[in-house]
Amino acid sequence: MPGTVHVVDDDASFRTAIERRLKKAGYVVATYPSAQQLLDQPPDENEPGCILLDVRIPDLSGPDLQERLSELGSTMPIVFLSGYADVQTTVRTIKAGAEDFLTKPVSSERLLQAIERAIAHHEESRGQRRKLDSLRELLATLTPRERQVFERVVQGKINKQIAQQLGATERTIKAHRHRVMEKMKVQTLAELVSIAERLGILTGKSS
Repeated sequence: MPGTVHVVDDDASFRTAIERRLKKAGYVVATYPSAQQLLDQPPDENEPGCILLDVRIPDLSGPDLQERLSELGSTMPIVFLSGYADVQTTVRTIKAGAEDFLTKPVSSERLLQAIERAIAHHEESRGQRRKLDSLRELLATLTPRERQVFERVVQGKINKQIAQQLGATERTIKAHRHRVMEKMKVQTLAELVSIAERLGILTGKSS
């Protein structure tokens, strides 16, 4: 699976060697001698990729950069590389969401496996985000009254109850319900409930 690997390491010879190794495997490679440089030119979240990050870099360390990227809302997976097998740092970075923690020198096979996994994970989460965005777009097409009907239907209320709550006839609610199903592009109540769950409507977290 192709993608871009963003290599952050202050060792120039290591950057050159790893770039050669990754390009040979078919990846696009961007290198950064410091964490700040990556922050100045953040990776494009819409492109499949991952960050290969050294733990010990001057000024802003690898784990600190991970923290900063997380604050900025980055979803780009991070694979850490370290010359030292430090349990504390490993635990800290993995807990904070790192994909993997590799110790230098690392075999090509191990490195490429970790990168492949990280990029596959990124692709999966991007796919889920795209799906969520398209569901939000569908939700935005509902009128305020259709939205009220939608919320009550997914809570398990029947047409008669909804009609009483909204001061409408059952026939009107039935028509609204039909339009909600059409606009949300679903055939069954189960699908509608599943969408409401994903959009946070059932938990009252919808945006």
